[in-house]
Amino acid sequence: MLVFAGCGAIMVDAKTHQLGHVGVALTFGLVVMAMIYAVGPISGAHLNAAVTLAFALTRHFSWSRLVAYWAAQLAGGIAAAALLRVSLGDVAHLGATLPSGSEAQSFVWELVLSAVLMLVVLAVATGTREVGEAAALAVGGTIALEALFGGPITGASMNPVRSLAPALVSGDLHAVWIYLLAPMVGAAIGGVTYELLRDARLA
Repeated sequence: MLVFAGCGAIMVDAKTHQLGHVGVALTFGLVVMAMIYAVGPISGAHLNAAVTLAFALTRHFSWSRLVAYWAAQLAGGIAAAALLRVSLGDVAHLGATLPSGSEAQSFVWELVLSAVLMLVVLAVATGTREVGEAAALAVGGTIALEALFGGPITGASMNPVRSLAPALVSGDLHAVWIYLLAPMVGAAIGGVTYELLRDARLA
């Protein structure tokens, strides 16, 4: 659903010009919020491979389940991208994320955006401050916020699979390394930073 709704919004806007940048950003935030409510109690709503990695690094997720979750994320993303291509055609690179400036600029922005997202995810989904289903609002809102101001620069992916799936199906692998590496590194930094801040507060 993340790829189908989010990337689909990019494609629909390219065809109809009815959504605009704000509409696309809100779609990404809202679909994440909806999926956290829908499948959070079942699977933890791991829609983001970088977030799953950071959860494992911070000992909130079992390393033994990591590969299975990544495989599910990639399979879902590719299936959604393929459905978009069949139903809408090869429009807007199937919503693949592409840098608007230099690759170095996009790498830095993706790293920072991913780190901030991970800070929010851990703050609302773990420990004594866990806020349950209200986490959907915080995480979805953060994604929408970062997409609003970061989208014009990098596409605001923050998610390796969200970028890799449409890139593979569209055949446009230009700069895909940015969106594979930067979110992973950024989420790891955000996760470790949150753990350090939490430990300092508890000390």
